[in-house]
Amino acid sequence: MFLALPRCSMPARRVSPCAAGVVLGLLLLAAAPASRGAPPFRIGVVAAENVWGDIVEQLAGDRVAITSILSNPAVDPHEYETNARDAAAVARARLVIANGLGYDTFIDRLVAASPNPARRLIVVAHLTARRPGDNPHLWYDPTTMPRVAQALAEALAQLDPGGAPFYRERYRAFQASLRPVARAIAALRAQYAGVPVAATEPVFNYMAEAIGLAVRTPVAFQKAIEAGVDPPAAAVAQMEDQLRLRQVRVLVYNTQTVSPVTARARGLAARAGIPVVGVSETEPPGTTYQRWMLEQLRALRRALEPGRRG
Repeated sequence: MFLALPRCSMPARRVSPCAAGVVLGLLLLAAAPASRGAPPFRIGVVAAENVWGDIVEQLAGDRVAITSILSNPAVDPHEYETNARDAAAVARARLVIANGLGYDTFIDRLVAASPNPARRLIVVAHLTARRPGDNPHLWYDPTTMPRVAQALAEALAQLDPGGAPFYRERYRAFQASLRPVARAIAALRAQYAGVPVAATEPVFNYMAEAIGLAVRTPVAFQKAIEAGVDPPAAAVAQMEDQLRLRQVRVLVYNTQTVSPVTARARGLAARAGIPVVGVSETEPPGTTYQRWMLEQLRALRRALEPGRRG
């Protein structure tokens, strides 16, 4: 389903075909008339994570009023506590989007606290057939967004039948805007499949898998950091040896979860000349999912370039 675009090997300071492609896709989204036939009252939507709220906004424009609960990239999402504002937003919402897999259990409590048979609940983990215990960072799986966008477009059309043609138009534009991301992944896979990397957490692991990178960090280390506990000593030793001995080419570092253990790993990488690529769990403000993914993929490419040192 992805359009084959020219390879992105343009010199610095020029606009590459990949960048032009994603800009074109976003312009198509922006050009769709957001107010055509807009309902007198916008559909109330709550997204547990702002990445899902971004997708709703790209599909619906000003036909919805969105509250994204986890939206600060400077804060560890696992430290979120519910509040009255978010509870009120869920109570009013006609559509709620949750990640699932235990990542945002707070949304289950908020939904249960204000029953509403007319409310639609979309759980991304259910759309992607993920099971308890699977990596919950589903937005880094390139196969996730097309499914989410389709489910959201269908739900919006059911809640707002008069806007169905509008949602279909925006959905087509959204799918087109994903093509540069798919091409960037394919280009990285063609060049770097099998390259060993380290990761402080499994945040980026779905994307690493799509690219074909070999994540060498022990699973016990990654899961402990994700859970906010100290990793087993043996896992720490193995991870640190991989960095000291330069057995990995890049360290993928979750910028939203910093601890003495992860800071030490980053320091070891720097001393060994291993580039560090920062990734986040929360979509940064003022951007879109497409731009966010492309920026991180470009950072990864720069880090993997032959001769690159941290």
